[in-house]
Amino acid sequence: MHQSYNKLREMGNTIKIFIGLVLTGLMMFSSCNTKDVKTGSTELDQRVEDLLSQMTLEEKIGQMSQVNGGGPVVSEEMKEELRKGKIGSILNEVNVENINEIQRVCVEESRLGIPVIIARDVIHGFKTVFPIPLGQAASWNPELIQEGSRISAAEASSSGIRWTFAPMIDISRDARWGRIAESLGEDPYLSAQLGAAMVKGFQGEDLSNETSILACAKHFAGYGAAEGGRDYNTTLIPPRELRDIYLPPFKAAVDAGVRTFMAGFNDIDGIPATANEFLFRQVLREEWKFDGFVVSDWASPWELMNHGIAADEKEAAQRAINAGVNMEMATTTYKDNIEALLKEGLVSEETINQAVREILRVKFELGLFENPYLAPEKQYQFAKAEYLASAKEAATQSMVLLKNEQQLLPISKSQKVALIGPMADQPYEQLGTWIFDGDSTLSVTPLDGLKQALGNKMGFAKGLAISRTRHHKGFKEAVRLAKRSDVIVFCAGEESILSGEAHSRANIDLPGAQNELIKELKKTGKPLVLVVMAGRPLTIGEIGEYADAIVYAWHPGTMGGAALADILLGKANPSGKLPVTFPKVVGQIPMHYNHKNTGRPANPNSWTQMYDIPVKAPQTSLGNESHYIDAGYTPLYPFGYGLSYTQYEYSNVVLNNSVYAIDDTLKVSFTLKNTGKYDGTEIAQMYVRDLVGNVSRPVKELKGFARVSLKAGEQKEITLELPIANLSFHNEKMEEVVEPGDFNLWVGGDSNAELMTSFTVTK
Repeated sequence: MHQSYNKLREMGNTIKIFIGLVLTGLMMFSSCNTKDVKTGSTELDQRVEDLLSQMTLEEKIGQMSQVNGGGPVVSEEMKEELRKGKIGSILNEVNVENINEIQRVCVEESRLGIPVIIARDVIHGFKTVFPIPLGQAASWNPELIQEGSRISAAEASSSGIRWTFAPMIDISRDARWGRIAESLGEDPYLSAQLGAAMVKGFQGEDLSNETSILACAKHFAGYGAAEGGRDYNTTLIPPRELRDIYLPPFKAAVDAGVRTFMAGFNDIDGIPATANEFLFRQVLREEWKFDGFVVSDWASPWELMNHGIAADEKEAAQRAINAGVNMEMATTTYKDNIEALLKEGLVSEETINQAVREILRVKFELGLFENPYLAPEKQYQFAKAEYLASAKEAATQSMVLLKNEQQLLPISKSQKVALIGPMADQPYEQLGTWIFDGDSTLSVTPLDGLKQALGNKMGFAKGLAISRTRHHKGFKEAVRLAKRSDVIVFCAGEESILSGEAHSRANIDLPGAQNELIKELKKTGKPLVLVVMAGRPLTIGEIGEYADAIVYAWHPGTMGGAALADILLGKANPSGKLPVTFPKVVGQIPMHYNHKNTGRPANPNSWTQMYDIPVKAPQTSLGNESHYIDAGYTPLYPFGYGLSYTQYEYSNVVLNNSVYAIDDTLKVSFTLKNTGKYDGTEIAQMYVRDLVGNVSRPVKELKGFARVSLKAGEQKEITLELPIANLSFHNEKMEEVVEPGDFNLWVGGDSNAELMTSFTVTK
């Protein structure tokens, strides 16, 4: 391999010298952005234009085509396509020798020597797997999330991958939707902060660095609002809600420097995202000045026929290209139809040139022309000790303590523990969705973690083979073990296949016979800790009553079991907070904290539970308010919620002013005290309500947060800042404005924060 690589490198250098002469010496320079004072262009622009001017139509179409790879060897058919410049990107190729061969054919045997971009779904880890994105969001820690994405990029790039299709920053309010696992939750502000961190982690400080990979902001836009939580379904998003709720995380990704976008599968008001000129031409290009490139989702141009807005592949290609989708993933509507579309004047030459121009620019930025090959010494940098340590810390910070009656947790090492449940020893399942390259042999399961910490103080019985097991054959063994123990730890949840793309669920209770087993274990009289490992919020309200403590661990990734052991035994104090509202029952969905007040808001003093309503009660006797008579109006757990082994007290909230102009910055200070006996980290949150607006406004909106570490008994003065400009919204005329008026501001540990003050914004 070394000799082969050296030969490739020598030949590649020769080709690069040749290309350098053809490009009038420009290839000798790095992909810098130094401005030419006379022309206003950059050296990068000049390189792009020079190369574009030499390309045939066939070669341009090639740059707009992404094909699926992944065979045992590079086929002769693919090599011939590469020689002709008919492929711009390849996805799902992870064999380093194949990748080097692909690039060799591109660089040495094609007319212009343009390398391809190798792409792969590296969503929350490559070999070292971090918690699912929804779990990472529960850490509320942008720095830690950026570090995890940087590690994922380092591992993936060491296999030749230079592009991932992450972060997914779709606002997700429906736990039935399987892809909520891949999201960063329901809130625009939190998703924006964490999504930007992922972009910075994947792309690094310099895209041309060999450990950097392209990030891809997806899915533009509104995919998370799929009707009924059914994947790929239509979305009904009012324009104002699109602007104020669904688009802000994508704007944050642009501001963070993301270089690629992906179109969504969904339609918005009858126009599929892949054909949506408003999204890609107006918002992304004109308003946000994005100059990277846009890729379709898998076959989404072709699917425009299924949507019913294209009669055939030719019309599908026409609509996608004209909407601003630069590259087609997997299908060939572009390849097969662009030439005819140009001849008929249905797509302009400049539209094609601009699409290719944006792709070439990113390839130059990646440094692919200078370094198309992967050196052997750069390969296989997987699962380093520091990578595993970071994955463990991410898993630890992602876990959310939802319940802890009688301070059952942390468990004393002197206690005998019965570890039971179908998710207690599932190395693969704990990795979660989208882990094509994840190495389950690296996984530390809850069984592994607790066995190492407790030794013979712990016994294990699965009780159920997998999460979907419905028979009771293992119940007796599990109950016997529980009776011999001091405390039960039940690892419940759903297998990874039950969440993720195309895995929507109408019923989001614990699957299989898990509820029945938990009830049987409760009959032993032993205290029970419920650990939930899942890809979504599950409706655990009823079964949660049988548990004395609940830890929500999500699908925690490679080091999940080690992190869980630290949490359960008190080596780590839980600090995670929910990035999404947990409903009591599925019928409450969609449910989110930043809802509107309505004209008849629910009153906590007037709600009557359905079974308590008197017979023949008058129709209006229940108050005529916005709630369910059988489930109320409150969630099981609110957005931002999470307990600790210690307690925190908020007090002394003070603003730096009471009246602000639009260009001012509000500063809110408050005292945060750890009143318990454990050291801990609290995520202090700031919420705002615009009391009167030109249009109705949410009852609360997250506008800031901070992770604060406190020793037992310690207190700190905390200050959070809020630029008044960040109070903007789209008014009745769809103008983005900050309206003068009165506002309430809360600080606290979740979206039900009660410590409040008020301020006024003037013109």
